[in-house]
Parts: sequence; structure tokens; C-alpha cells
Amino acid sequence: MKSIVVAIMGIFMVSSCKDITELNDNPNGVNPLTANPSLVLSTVLTETGRAYVNLGYQDVAGIVQHTQKDGWSGGHNDYDWGQENSWSGYYDILRNNQYVYDRSVELKYELHQGIALVMKSMIFGLITDLWGDAPYTNALKAAQGGIDNTFPAFDPQETIYMGILNDLEKANVLLSKNAAEYAAVGSADVYYQGNPAKWRKLANSLKLRYYMRMSVKKADFAKAGIETIVANPTQYPIITAAADDATMAYAGNSAADSWPGAVRFDPDSSNYRRIKMCATFVEYLQANKDPRLGVFANKVQIPLVVDSSLAKGTDRITSGKRYLSPDKVTGVIDTDQEYVGLPVSLLGGASYNMSPTAAQGARNPHVSWLNSMYMQPTGALLRARLMSAAEVNFILAEAAQKGWAAGNAENNYKAAIQASFTTWGIASALPAYMAQPVVAYNGTLKQIIEQKWIASWTSATEAWFDYRRTGFPDLKTGPQSKRAALPLRFYYMLDERNLNKANADNAIGKLEVTKYSEADGKNSAWSKSWLLQGTTKPW
Repeated sequence: MKSIVVAIMGIFMVSSCKDITELNDNPNGVNPLTANPSLVLSTVLTETGRAYVNLGYQDVAGIVQHTQKDGWSGGHNDYDWGQENSWSGYYDILRNNQYVYDRSVELKYELHQGIALVMKSMIFGLITDLWGDAPYTNALKAAQGGIDNTFPAFDPQETIYMGILNDLEKANVLLSKNAAEYAAVGSADVYYQGNPAKWRKLANSLKLRYYMRMSVKKADFAKAGIETIVANPTQYPIITAAADDATMAYAGNSAADSWPGAVRFDPDSSNYRRIKMCATFVEYLQANKDPRLGVFANKVQIPLVVDSSLAKGTDRITSGKRYLSPDKVTGVIDTDQEYVGLPVSLLGGASYNMSPTAAQGARNPHVSWLNSMYMQPTGALLRARLMSAAEVNFILAEAAQKGWAAGNAENNYKAAIQASFTTWGIASALPAYMAQPVVAYNGTLKQIIEQKWIASWTSATEAWFDYRRTGFPDLKTGPQSKRAALPLRFYYMLDERNLNKANADNAIGKLEVTKYSEADGKNSAWSKSWLLQGTTKPW
């Protein structure tokens, strides 16, 4: 025993001669004091891409009536969110992004700095668009200590928008050099593969987005900002072609890096089969003979045929169609032979259109499912879409339609639709589509925003934000929805109200109650934040 103790003591004595700090180095970890910011940048980009899809393909797609769910549908169809929508995931991204920026400043990596400012603008823009006032100036500073950083005040929405525009101006300058002059980003850049010219276009395109957002309250300011960008394409290049769209492909290796409807990682396939096309969207696309419908959706598996010449009691499937005598029809049905969408906020959506059994409603063969590609983990068209040439050209079309110096409204409108058709791989179908009188430019804001609504498929947040400030498309709620109008914002979540109560209560107090706020009080999804206050939009 004595010899063992002596041996152990000897080992410790030898070890103690070494630098004790060596024991604190994790050989499998990354030291934040010395790490390359690209290691964290990849997380910022991928998590942002996923966040945009999780909104634009999920519940916000229900708000703007691209889709509806036929089961577990409260949040998607009926805006029944309670106070559970949290911004913590967005602030997690912002904390990582702040590290990228700070570390890049230390290393003098200007490309990384510019990218980080663009991503900061994008995420803070999303937060204020979804909630209104929010922590901004003192956000992300808790590690510095102090009560103002630990419990940050909610900055006014106007302040956040102005801060975003300032950061994007800085990014435009940082990203203005040739690629060879920057430290390489490498494979961490899953949007643009380290191309500074494309990042610069994204920065300035985002400026267009937020100028137009603010136009409802600060028209002269927005006009001047957009006109400055349009008049100086060398100084302010923007996204005008689909090849420059800000998108993210999915790796498809696991549920975490696959399209959210991927059945490979969802044995019950509920994430795919619960989401159906919305009747509002289907019928609009059909009325315009829009070939994008066939890209977005599958045709009905078994169409319904009601035939008064059939013998009473007939209900049979023949040659891929279900034939019914009138006496066998129950409820309102849709006998379209190609595409059938679910009505908005329908009570009993699982049994709609004479689904064989309500218990199997999610496998209803009499309504249109999404295109089968949305069952896959990855694919050429399965991308997170954060900013597109279609959106940019529609912004320019709207600006020109207002009489601002932003080019020709009709040409911008046509370019936007062309970009959308290119994005969805059907550019060859564009001439026939544009030749229709109903599609030809008629000079109205309504037409521009409705086409923009179509182009925002799977990126529905922009369609929602456009609806709020313009009232277009003229969307109506359904019989089961929580209110008689579409919501305007997310509720401030209960956790924030408990943990940062004084500042949250102050922000809530500045919301404008509307006739649809009802029992929610000011903290309602139907109350207006600064951007809409004092306006008649959307109602």
C-alpha cells in the first residue's frame, strides 16, 4: 500500500510542474478566444434558413391562406397561439451572430463583418415585424452585467427599423471589395459560397424591403431611400435575377437538416400529409391558369363526380373517380377534377369533401396534397428562401406604381413574375401565362401584391407583412378562426412578461387596441404596433 501511495504522489508531483492551464483546454472543443468565426457563421446561416421556413411553410402559410391543416390545426388555421410564440430562438441566433461580428472585427475580416451585419438586420427585422417593439440597443449584452443589459428595454419599432437600415449601409461598404481582398469564408457560407458581390446585393435588397415596409408611416423617407438605391446601381447593386436569390439548400442527412415534411425521418408522415392546399390559393391560381399550381401541389388522387343519372344509393370508384348519386352527397363538396383546397378554418377539416373516414382524414384522397417533392429531405426546389429577385422586382413595381423614380412599373412587374417562374423551373410557361388579360399589368397595387403573394410560396412571412400594410390580398377568415379578421402580430410571450415584466408591460402599453383585440387586451395578435398605428391598414 505504501508503494502505491508513493507512486501516486510522484505522478502528481510531476504533473504539477506543468502549466495548469493546459488542463482547461478541451481537445474536442473550440476556444472562442481563438476560433475562426466561420465555424459559428455556418450555424447562424443554417438556423436562420430553418427559422424562415418554419414560419413561411408552417403557421404563417396558414395566415396568408397558402395552406391549411386538416388535423392539429389550431395554430395554423385558426391563429390559436395563446402567448406561446417565443423569440428566444431568434435571439440565440443573434448571440451567435454577435460573436461572428466581434471576432471578425478582432481579426479584421471585413467579409465576415459585412455578412454578420446583414444577418443581424435580417433577424432583428423579423423580430420587430412579428412582435413590434423589442430589445435591440441593449440586447445581447447580458454578459457585460448591469440591470439594463440583463433586463433590456424594448426599443421602439421605428428605432429598430432605422438601426437595421444603418447596419445595412455599413454592410454595403464592407462588402464592396473584390473577393480576393477578403479572408475566405469557405464552405461555412451556405447561401453564397463566400461571394461578397452577392452578399452586397442582399444587403441593399433588404434595404428596399425595409424602406417599403416603413412607407406606410414614413412615405417621404421611404421614397428617398428607394430612389437613392435605384439611381445608383454601382454603389447600391441589388438582386434582380433569380440566380442571386438568397436561399439555403437542405443537406438531408437527418431531421434537423432536412425539409420539415421529409417522411424519411417521420414514420407517420404527419408533417407532410397534415398540410393541404388552401382553397383560397388554389382557386386564385386556377382562375389565372397559373402553372405554378402544378409545382406547388398534386392533383386530387380521386376526384368526385356527382351524377343525377346514377341509381339512388350509388357510391363507387370507377377508373380512378368516385361516382355519387345526389342522395349520397353530404355537406358542401368540391367536384373539381384537378385541384381541391381546404376551405379556411374549416370545422371538421379532416372529413372535408367526403373523406372516406374522418379517422383517416389526413389521407383524404379527395383534396389536393402538396407536391410529392415536399416529402423528400432535400431537392433542387426545396430551399429556404430569404430574399428573392421576385420580391425585389415587386418592390420596385410598387414603388413605380406610387409614382416614385424606380423604373417602369409594368416592366418591374413582368420581371418579378419572370423571376418567380424561373425560380420554380417553369420559365418556358411564362409567355402563355403573361398573354392572359387577367395577368397583364393593369396599374393597380392590388395586382402587384397579389402576384407577390403567389411568389412568396413557402416564404409566407413577406405576404403577411405586405397584407398588413396594404390590405391585399383581400383575405377572409373562416368559421372556426379565433377572430373575424386576420391577425397582425405575435403575442408577447408569457416568459418575457414574467422575467422582464416592467419593460414588457411598457411595450404592451404602447400597442393600439383594435375592434378585434377583444378579451386579449392590448397584448393581442389583433392590436397594432407602431407601423400600423394611425393607419386604416389593413382594416
